Amino acid sequence: MTFAKSLLTAALFCTSALAAKPSLEFNDVFDFKYAQGRVLSEDGRFVALSARPYRGDSTGQLYNLSTQKLIASVERGTKAQLNRAANWAAFTQVPSLLTSETTDKKARKKLKRALVLVNTQTGEQRTFEAVKDYQLSDDGRWLAYRQDVEASKSDKAESKADSAIPADKKDKVYPLVIVDLTSDQQHKFEQVGRYALSPAEYGVLMSTQSEDGADNQIQYFDLSRAQLSVLIDEPGVTLSTIAWHPYSSLVAFTQGNYVNSDTRRRDYQVRLWDAKVDRFTDVAQPQGWYSAKSATLGWSEQGERLYFENRPRLAPKPVEKKYQDQTSLTDLDTIMAQSGLKVWHNNDEQIKPREIHTWEKTNRDRNYQAVYHLGSERVAQLSDETARDLTLNREARFLLASNDQPYLHQIMYKGFYADYYAVQVATGARSFIVKEAPNRPTLSPTGQHAAYFLNDQLWLKDLHAQKETAVSQAVRDALFADDRHDYPEPNPGYGFAGWQRDGSTLYAYSKFDIWAFDSQTAQAKRLTQGKETQTQYRVIKLDKDFVGFDANDQVYLSAHNLANKQTHIARLNLATGKLTTLTSGEAKYSLLEKAKQADTLLFTRQSYHEFPDLWQTDSAFSQRTRITNLNPQLSTFAWGQKPELVQYQGYNGEPLQGVLIKPANYKPGKKVPVIFYFYRYMSQRMYDFPHMVLSHRPNLPLFTSNGYAIFLPDIRFEIGYPGRSSTQTLVNAAQKLIDLGVADPDKIGLQGHSWAGYQSAFAVTQTDMFKAVVSGAPVSNMTSAYSGIRLKSGLARQFQYETGQSRIGKSLTEAPELYIENSPVFYADKVNTPILLMFGDKDGAVPWQEGIQYYLALRRHNKDAIFLQYEGEPHHLKQFPNQVDYAVRMKEYFDHYLMGKPAANWIKSGLPYRKEPEN
Repeated sequence: MTFAKSLLTAALFCTSALAAKPSLEFNDVFDFKYAQGRVLSEDGRFVALSARPYRGDSTGQLYNLSTQKLIASVERGTKAQLNRAANWAAFTQVPSLLTSETTDKKARKKLKRALVLVNTQTGEQRTFEAVKDYQLSDDGRWLAYRQDVEASKSDKAESKADSAIPADKKDKVYPLVIVDLTSDQQHKFEQVGRYALSPAEYGVLMSTQSEDGADNQIQYFDLSRAQLSVLIDEPGVTLSTIAWHPYSSLVAFTQGNYVNSDTRRRDYQVRLWDAKVDRFTDVAQPQGWYSAKSATLGWSEQGERLYFENRPRLAPKPVEKKYQDQTSLTDLDTIMAQSGLKVWHNNDEQIKPREIHTWEKTNRDRNYQAVYHLGSERVAQLSDETARDLTLNREARFLLASNDQPYLHQIMYKGFYADYYAVQVATGARSFIVKEAPNRPTLSPTGQHAAYFLNDQLWLKDLHAQKETAVSQAVRDALFADDRHDYPEPNPGYGFAGWQRDGSTLYAYSKFDIWAFDSQTAQAKRLTQGKETQTQYRVIKLDKDFVGFDANDQVYLSAHNLANKQTHIARLNLATGKLTTLTSGEAKYSLLEKAKQADTLLFTRQSYHEFPDLWQTDSAFSQRTRITNLNPQLSTFAWGQKPELVQYQGYNGEPLQGVLIKPANYKPGKKVPVIFYFYRYMSQRMYDFPHMVLSHRPNLPLFTSNGYAIFLPDIRFEIGYPGRSSTQTLVNAAQKLIDLGVADPDKIGLQGHSWAGYQSAFAVTQTDMFKAVVSGAPVSNMTSAYSGIRLKSGLARQFQYETGQSRIGKSLTEAPELYIENSPVFYADKVNTPILLMFGDKDGAVPWQEGIQYYLALRRHNKDAIFLQYEGEPHHLKQFPNQVDYAVRMKEYFDHYLMGKPAANWIKSGLPYRKEPEN
């Protein structure tokens, strides 16, 4: 063989080897890892995270961003933390998956977790076994943790029998260990409940419980002197919350007493204690108010304000009537008190299930926001029963409050509305913004102005003069109302970017651009030129306590091109108006985080073929370095072709887009099976890396790696006719793929869940174009669903049909024909397509009886229908075995009807119920 021939042979062999990449299988999905619990050190030197596979044990990872190296891996490490000085990374080490899965449910709760500390300079790891919880000091010298060691059963029994002042059942105590990490010297304290280690090097405040509660104490351990002091010695005393001042020796806490066994009415006093001078200060509550056990505490960043929660005093707890003597057995009031009655009254603000839900989740332990000003020693009440909900930003001078109480009744048919107010943090004074608003306003940092979107206009309101101006009215060349909003309800706006810190400028979004509105003159100025290129610019806020922009700020922007779906990162100079594109390319870029004290940023880049690993850069994006490589195995699989955008028409001729992903090793001109995965708008996922899990959604690479094409279409709906308009759009899209020569017309399937489950269940009553359908949790009968209840939230479903997702636009009594016309159950006799239905029988969003109705209707007409019922599952499958089971059956179903593979036994004959009796 000549040298040239040998080279040619080698080249052909390499090409063949490259083309022979294996297909992705179900077991391969288990290995894909995602970064969880990412933390970036304030100095920008380190990032820690947990690399968690879909099925398996997590690995804690610590990276040095100066060297871009992985400096430590922690077996089974989760919940990464970095102390402020970044000399320690901490990971919670959990039991192995095998241990958890082979341990019975009761014993599993008792499995212990460890704490692993990693020295960021040396990579050395230190493990502390059986750790319940822990805290690290800012300087990294001190560790405080509670050992997960409970009292013995005999001690518990003795405590219960002899206890005079029992603690609350959930208030467990454990030994507390304080470790000097520089010398390894340890101090141990028994029976510790709440505790808090000071950020600066002062000490640890803790509450301790004696066996009978008589000797409960609040104690302080001075770190520098290794000295324990008893601050409060009082039978039954306890702490609920502790918050150290960020820079001083002051600590705030809420002090209560177990003597009052009614936890809802137990009075907790907000107190301050200065560790340097041993001085207590009580925070005076407004008359008739108190703090409860569930109340929170927190300081502003510089510690000039202490935010705490309180509530009005509650009426005494009603006396419970119980059978106590012979007379009580025939007492009508006592007998009726044992009934399980719930009265549904038409004058109730909320229907009973919603009232129960909001009571259990919110109202039973509802607290209101107050603030203590450290300098003036004054308290301002910021929210109350007339302005119940407050958006807390501890750095802002004015806060946005809302009240939805007047509109609770109309939630069932109209949706969610509220009145909004501006609240001054200094005094609690309140200014009215807008009444019965469906969209959330934005408040200027100075509290003088607010802005909101109403009646297709952007309104700027002077709160001092109570004067409002439609500032968007004069802008003729921009859309401020969402033009893709196809619901029978008021259009929302595109939202707000924020304010200039001095309140002089409002920054708002049109469809494409960012606009600056002068708050005094209402003059508008466009800051970006996105309309010309169909690029949608939006501000990226990296500070969770963002208050406002400075006039010369450099602002990071997300730049999403609606035409080609690429998403880049840009920077806008507010002073000069200069816009700089920092990233570009066929990908989706996301800016995640900036180090608080350094010019270090983290971002991701992703596409269908590129996992969103962490990348590091500086503010100019001058150097970019990939930090993680969590899924190197990705390149070894036949994954699928590069996604393509396909243009087609909606139900009304409107141009729409969809994402087509052809199978791996696709040959031009070949007609292949296609699965539509859809919901509403999907083309924005063009550059999304697929979610590598098994769930109610198809795992896209699992199909494109095995001979299928996937199509993600955009759907736009006609009000009153959601089923018809969706079906026509799906048919148009399918025909486009057929015309392109990609889709085999006899091998097109639909897969949808919830709202898309409905669309797929309806479509097959109108067309035979689709040859197999997998429909998860679909509404099948809008007449029955309309007056049903969303069990998870307790909400009536009427709003969903009149003004929400179902888009009927009228009540059932106004237009019964529309409810029937849009319900697949009434057209079950028209179905010629095999359909696989799936429901969890504890679905809190769509009653699983909707699936039963459709299945029974299809069965009555002898249609090819199978119903999968997953026991105990909600709207989306949560239990891992069920997720895998459904994913496997979904693929087996499509493999049979679209690929022509032999039918699995369950498809041919089902699975008989054969539960064996327990021994």
